[in-house]
Amino acid sequence: MHLQQIFKEYLELHGYWVLFAGTFLEGEAILLLAGFLAFQGYLGITGVICTAWAGSFLGDQFYFYLGRSKGRGLLKRFHSIAKKFRQALKLIEKYGNFVAFISRFTYGFRIVLPIILGITNLAPRTFLWINLVSALAWSIIFSLGGYIFGKSASLLLDNVSNYEHYLVVVLLGLIFTAWCAHAWHVWKLKKPARDRLVRIRALKILRRAPS
Repeated sequence: MHLQQIFKEYLELHGYWVLFAGTFLEGEAILLLAGFLAFQGYLGITGVICTAWAGSFLGDQFYFYLGRSKGRGLLKRFHSIAKKFRQALKLIEKYGNFVAFISRFTYGFRIVLPIILGITNLAPRTFLWINLVSALAWSIIFSLGGYIFGKSASLLLDNVSNYEHYLVVVLLGLIFTAWCAHAWHVWKLKKPARDRLVRIRALKILRRAPS
């Protein structure tokens, strides 16, 4: 049996379940890839959007109620969550409930923000409705992002199917490049804070040194 046919049959059986699990946890990369595979006919674009919507919505509902029931303990146990908690509170103070809408669009806060929102006094019903709309918008944007990538490639290539493996690599490369650019930007923003910490440590060492 041709490898492409095997791949198609595998996706027909398991593709949506894999997509659901991926979007439940995080999911931008897998959703963009699913959008491209929908353009190629391996998956249906409507099915991709609906599956991503369900996975993303249920994932954030889970994290919200995890924050509701275990949030305080998580803050004490995980330093990274406690650190982001302070940053998230600043966002909540500035944007209010809109933070619940943009949480899945904020890299590095996708899982943490719903947990932190669960710790706050945000009403569960309010979060539910905001989460429904946000998950739908996120699913449509990233699904169509992958689909449009395939559509754009078809304008340049005679037969996209002959190059789909290379296009998958290109798409993953673009995602990785975007991730690296974001990581570099965050590193650059935090550089002044790191420099101050180095100076403080150096001063402490000088003060402890015998005169």
